[in-house]
Amino acid sequence: MKTRAVRLYGANDLRLEEFELPEIKEDEILVEVISDSICMSTYKCAILGEKHKRVPEDVYENPVIIGHEFAGNIIKVGEKWKHQFKPGTKFAQQPALNYKGSMASPGYSYKYFGGDTTYAIIPPEVMELGCLLNYEGDSYYEVSLAEPMSCIIGAFHANYHTKMGKYTHYMGIKEGGKLAILAGAGPMGLGAIDYALHCDRRPKLLVVSDVDDTRLKRAQKIFTQEEAKKCGVNLIFVNTKDLKDPVRHLIELTGGTGFDDVFVFAPVKAVVEQGDKILGRDGCLNFFAGPTDTSFSGEINYYNVHYASTHIMGTTGGNTDDLIESLRLTEKKKINPAVMVTHIGGLNCVAETTLNLPKIPGGKKLVYTHIDMELTAIEDFKEKGKKEIRFKKLAEIIEKNNGLWCAEAEKYLLENWK
Repeated sequence: MKTRAVRLYGANDLRLEEFELPEIKEDEILVEVISDSICMSTYKCAILGEKHKRVPEDVYENPVIIGHEFAGNIIKVGEKWKHQFKPGTKFAQQPALNYKGSMASPGYSYKYFGGDTTYAIIPPEVMELGCLLNYEGDSYYEVSLAEPMSCIIGAFHANYHTKMGKYTHYMGIKEGGKLAILAGAGPMGLGAIDYALHCDRRPKLLVVSDVDDTRLKRAQKIFTQEEAKKCGVNLIFVNTKDLKDPVRHLIELTGGTGFDDVFVFAPVKAVVEQGDKILGRDGCLNFFAGPTDTSFSGEINYYNVHYASTHIMGTTGGNTDDLIESLRLTEKKKINPAVMVTHIGGLNCVAETTLNLPKIPGGKKLVYTHIDMELTAIEDFKEKGKKEIRFKKLAEIIEKNNGLWCAEAEKYLLENWK
């Protein structure tokens, strides 16, 4: 059968093409992809091409399908997996495979397996590792966004703390502690706020900083102080751009103790160093933002490392348990991954959007692979609706949902765009 996909041929070389898929083998599964969320990691892959560690050296001869935050329907199941998966059901998948030491991953490494396509073939290692999951929720976008949410969940689980005289790492953020999310009003930061407020291990103080007033205002609209108080959390938003001494201001918000946990959501030297300076005793800094500069570095206070037991770590991606937690919290309506989404588009906009991702403001760019639609900011639906009735209807649906993408909007989009 034919599929339509965006494929990588080398650095800065993405092409939307139609080509033939082979018949699946007895240990493979054919799926229809419905949605994919474009990740900054895909941008890094696209600009590096074969220099990326996950991209094959012969990518020009054997192009790979990009995109790894995807969801859809199972179409055909090879004999080996018929006891576990059924045609007609929704699926979720964990792209961080780590199969026998290989770095191969969907969206980077496979000729027929990725997210920015109409149909894909899932290879046997995905099922062998337990990375293909059945999903029973109503929408597809929630599954696409479960992967970035799983990265956030993994970061929260990976933070750790210690006790004097003991050689044990106590995993997770400090429950009832003081937590800061720096550069936290972007898409992943919003997901982190959502998780911090609604997970089962919450801080008592949550401070979110950023230097962009527009992003902060959107964050404050989505996450009100009243909602946070219901969760037992004192939520404070801070614009550090014009503060004379942002470090002092942030520490003062803790009552002078400093923070137990700090997450840095931007690969900016000044932000990383600020994060180190606001750590309290036994504070853990998680450098979440992945830089493209291989020599990226910043100063840390080694006096505090020695005498105050401060420590720094980094996480990239989540594991299958994190993905399952993300899906279950979403199914139970405890978290809403839609807080990350600011733009919607079709498969035809993927190549240009991916290659220009750092230049496009806003949060997550969510695409639907079976439609053609220019990348459009959700906040622009109303204006576009003056000339196009479909956008007017989408704007009305979004307005009822606090400005956020939702299952009703997705259903309308899939029924009315081709």
